[in-house]
Amino acid sequence: MRKLFSVRTSDNALTFGALLLRLFGGGLMLHHGFDKLTHFSQYAGTFPDPFGVGTTTSLALTVFAEFFCSAFLILGLFTRLAAIPLIIAMSVALFKAHNGDFTGKGELAALFLGVYLAILVIGPGKASLDRFLDY
Repeated sequence: MRKLFSVRTSDNALTFGALLLRLFGGGLMLHHGFDKLTHFSQYAGTFPDPFGVGTTTSLALTVFAEFFCSAFLILGLFTRLAAIPLIIAMSVALFKAHNGDFTGKGELAALFLGVYLAILVIGPGKASLDRFLDY
């Protein structure tokens, strides 16, 4: 019972926590990206264009973030770099698409944004492919 209320952290707990964040944050977002990837032509004409680069380019950037960067997160490969496009995508979703509504329709985007910010800060953990890269 004392361990439950302890403020101490272990290296194993941090590694497992980072793994859970990566798997859940990446795995749940991968579904959204896969839908956009497989139905690209349907979304292309009507997708929001918040940066003025065109709807197709905006969709392609979103697919890159939501599908490919999520896959990198799951693998723990280039983790911090992969988190950046996801942070941008979720910031756009939260603040542009949902007008900063943290408790209404933007709640899911806010939750994902928090997960990706945490991953950016704590990194991939030891249970990742990044562990084997020397950079």
